[in-house]
Amino acid sequence: MAEPIQIGILLYPNVTQLDATGPAQVLSRVPGAQMHMIWKTRDPVPTDAGFSIVPTTTFADCPQLDVVCVPGGGGQVAVMGDPEALDFLRKQAAKARYVTSVCTGSLILGAAGLLKGYKSACHWAWRDMLKDFGATPVAERVVRDRNRISGGGVTAGIDFGLTVAAELAGEEVAKSIQLVLEYDPQPPFDAGSPEKAGPERVKRIYERLAPLLESRCKANAEAAARLN
Repeated sequence: MAEPIQIGILLYPNVTQLDATGPAQVLSRVPGAQMHMIWKTRDPVPTDAGFSIVPTTTFADCPQLDVVCVPGGGGQVAVMGDPEALDFLRKQAAKARYVTSVCTGSLILGAAGLLKGYKSACHWAWRDMLKDFGATPVAERVVRDRNRISGGGVTAGIDFGLTVAAELAGEEVAKSIQLVLEYDPQPPFDAGSPEKAGPERVKRIYERLAPLLESRCKANAEAAARLN
């Protein structure tokens, strides 16, 4: 029987559900994995997709994690200023084997002071904000720097999950998980990155994201000031 591997994914209101559930679907299949979906209470947590996820444990009851994972989402702005959530992450990160994130979850790690001097991925629209926390943004689907593993935006969480699965249980196990999940992407459109989508489409997306950009810039500046 495989040794237990404690894997925890942070939840919070307005989390991007695929940032959390994509990695969870992959990592739950690692031999010995014990999955924990974590928030302050066990009340259902609303996601940005219009449905809720029920946490399985709380900050107070969570065991020491081998893997701590922070997903992104619009609610990330509030979490960056939440001392209870940031303290939980710092305490877990101190003894975790891997400290990880998906999408703008890396900005939460940055706000907790856990990315200074590390390379990290993030969603393309917010990637440069990592610099506020002394991190080096990298435009890749998955970035590994020592025990920090980060995924890019949303769907990169599946690539991220397979990468972490290989770290935990070996490449053959990860390949078997990929096969069982039939993860064989063949997107109908070739527009999944700024480079492929073209400048006009990128400009329209930035215009649509302007209010969130403003709030994220403010939250980033405040979190960076607290660290300094």
